Amino acid sequence: MQSDAILYDDTEQTSTRFVGYTGDHSRFDVAITTTDHFYGKKLVFVIQSGRTAIMNDDDAANLAYVMDIFNIQDEAEGAELSEFLQANL
Repeated sequence: MQSDAILYDDTEQTSTRFVGYTGDHSRFDVAITTTDHFYGKKLVFVIQSGRTAIMNDDDAANLAYVMDIFNIQDEAEGAELSEFLQANL
């Protein structure tokens, strides 16, 4: 008997926007996927770090969360990404 269980197995059409941008402190390459799977939140993938988060506008405005989830050490870099996400989610 197998102990693993599939929790969900869905297929859907999604839209992904790829954006590369530079700010005063850093460069980011980001993929933003729009899907119905996460209850209105978007899947945000920062290509440089390989880190992904499920986010909405409120999450993007939370600087501490953005810095933690994307492993950003510099507050100025985190603020740039936070502002970009707030404008683009």
